[in-house]
Amino acid sequence: MNKILTLIVFTICFSLSAQNQISKKYYDVIEEKVIEWRRHFHQYPELSNREFKTAEKIAKHLKELGMEVQTGIAHTGVVALLKGNQPGKVVALRADIDALPVTERNDLSFKSEVVTEFGGENVGVMHACGHDTHIAILMGVAEVLSKNKDKIKGTIKFIFQPAEEGPPEGEEGGALLMVKEGVLKNPDVDAIFGLHINSQTPVGVIRYKSGGTMAAAQSFTIKVKGKQSHGSQPWSGVDPILISAKIIDGLQTIISREANLTNEAAVITVGKITSGVRYNIIPESAEMIGTIRTLDYGMKDHINKRMEEMVAGIAKTYGGEATIEIKETTDITYNDPDLVVKMLPTMQRVAGLNNVQTQKAITGAEDFSYFQREVPGFYFFLGGMTPGNKVPYPHHTPDFKIDDSGLLLGVKTLSELSLDFLNQ
Repeated sequence: MNKILTLIVFTICFSLSAQNQISKKYYDVIEEKVIEWRRHFHQYPELSNREFKTAEKIAKHLKELGMEVQTGIAHTGVVALLKGNQPGKVVALRADIDALPVTERNDLSFKSEVVTEFGGENVGVMHACGHDTHIAILMGVAEVLSKNKDKIKGTIKFIFQPAEEGPPEGEEGGALLMVKEGVLKNPDVDAIFGLHINSQTPVGVIRYKSGGTMAAAQSFTIKVKGKQSHGSQPWSGVDPILISAKIIDGLQTIISREANLTNEAAVITVGKITSGVRYNIIPESAEMIGTIRTLDYGMKDHINKRMEEMVAGIAKTYGGEATIEIKETTDITYNDPDLVVKMLPTMQRVAGLNNVQTQKAITGAEDFSYFQREVPGFYFFLGGMTPGNKVPYPHHTPDFKIDDSGLLLGVKTLSELSLDFLNQ
């Protein structure tokens, strides 16, 4: 009975979505423009909260399409409204616009040569995560939908978000600041869609997961206090390096012995430890920093609680003291299951049934999660790897590449998702 009901719902949704399909001529015209925009943004990338020229070009395009445009949201964000010819709900589409402090290493004709100051050093700047493609895709969606207002029952809100990779030290930014500044209000958003290009997924393929799809990311700082002594007389002091080693070892038992990894993945990583000045001195203190990744709120709370207990307890056992501070970086990127069920027929129609594939959750993080914390959201991955490529370069690396032929599917999918959501 359940299978029959599911089939009926799927058939109804599919037939409804097919009615909203945009004429092929609009997509044929837009592809060349999208590729041109993508290459421009790739050649002239800007770091988080410094996307001034990027935002200027985006805003100019949206204004030329006749939209209501706001700039300066969360420092450099751009938001635009497209009202359909009929009243209805509000759907938001989001693209992140910032680049990374990475020096590009490839032979692209539009390779970035930009150098800027970051963390007190001169560094190259590169769209090494594909945000340039996200900008271009959403600009393309805006143009296509602006020419099809007669098909829009409601309002579409375009959100071009800065600082997804994280704001500079001491600054606010990203999706969290956009939410704080009311980007999902006036008019109130009913649902939000976003995508991420993926260099290891073939062009033409879309991948997704219902529920928790990307991890919550937290950073932590552990400060260990010991007692300084001569390296030849460890019994006269308390060794914070030894304590740190025991803490690192202990933290991993939370993952290996306490976290139910058959439900969801979880990670605790110590990325840096600092202590001491000389080979024959046991220092007075040590500091560790690291990251926690979780895909389940219950696991997240348990891991945080046990880390706080364990850090202090282990230090005390060895005669020292230790404190831990845990900060949230991003929440769990959670795809609303009901929204996924409703919109899956659209994606399958646009990309082809066999090209829409489920995937396991990943421990990478995305601040799109802050939008999803406020309204139902659906975040999916778009193929950007040349078919047959045996050695795709990972994101956040100097050799990262995306095949431009994958962009049009992103334009089509976001456009059709918007119309179908508003018209269902």
